Amino acid sequence: MTSSVNNYHGTLKTTYNCFLNLFPGLLLCFLLAMAAKFVSEHYGGPTILYSLLMGMAFNYLSTEGRCVAGIQFASKTVLRVGIALLGARITIEQLMSLGVTPIVIVLLGVSLTIICSIFFGKILKLEKNQSILGGASVGICGASAALAVASVLPQDKESEKNLVFVVISVTALSTVAMILYPLIVAALGFSEIESGIFLGATIHDVAQVVGAGYMISDNVGDIATFTKLLRVAMLVPVVVLISLTITRKKETNLGENPTPFPLFLIGFIVVVSINSLGFLNVAVSAPMIDASRWCLVIAMVGLGMKASFKELAAMGWRPMALMVVNTLFLATLVTVGLYFTSLCSLCG
Repeated sequence: MTSSVNNYHGTLKTTYNCFLNLFPGLLLCFLLAMAAKFVSEHYGGPTILYSLLMGMAFNYLSTEGRCVAGIQFASKTVLRVGIALLGARITIEQLMSLGVTPIVIVLLGVSLTIICSIFFGKILKLEKNQSILGGASVGICGASAALAVASVLPQDKESEKNLVFVVISVTALSTVAMILYPLIVAALGFSEIESGIFLGATIHDVAQVVGAGYMISDNVGDIATFTKLLRVAMLVPVVVLISLTITRKKETNLGENPTPFPLFLIGFIVVVSINSLGFLNVAVSAPMIDASRWCLVIAMVGLGMKASFKELAAMGWRPMALMVVNTLFLATLVTVGLYFTSLCSLCG
């Protein structure tokens, strides 16, 4: 009895000490996340980008002091929780209601953009992991995809710097696309359905897709949002495939038997499945979606604190060139796909 009580008190003490160790850094990340959200709501612009830049302004706190442990926790554990909760935004029924055309376009767009990124990454002499990260962020869902894919890629001293650069560049390109793409679909003479599919299949971040779609009309906005959800759903197979590929390499090279599926990915799949079965009503899913957004924003603050403008500038022009090439490739591919589909429907 005495031994059990001692063990219980020992566990409580350990938990308390762990909390005290994490609290300063987590509190700082949370406060900066609130500041980023305030700026976004009152002056416009993406919250994710503001949180990243605000975090970078406090880079010196991630190297030493009481905040280090909490910043590390925010940039990894909080990030993975946020990704798992993203599943509350998606149901299989929503995705299937889009029909065949957007599904085929999205499947080709995601896979070929990643392949394109790897190919041009070799030409630009960039690391393969960086190319995969850039291709996934452009092809799937911007910063969220970059965060999810980065969490299963092999980690080295350049990993966090590459991730921060990709998040900044993909967010900036997504904002530019939100402004330009509605003008492009009008110039190309796309119908409302085609315009919605184009915007949802090409713009990187969900918020910018919604902004661009509803800028044209409610119908275009709805179609663009659903198409974007289909791209977000591609996060699961892409991350699983990357995780399995890395696992096989580890087994071959090191004789290890690591877990092929990260827990956050399992959580994501479970949440999507539960949501698709109708067990998550609005009263439950809405808080989960909000919690996911907050987790991702807090995680971005932590990631920003672990990077610096000087380090990003030292990366040179090649990574940015790759992101631009990926963006142009995806937009061209979707445009050709929509024209081909329209031509086939006329011939049929």
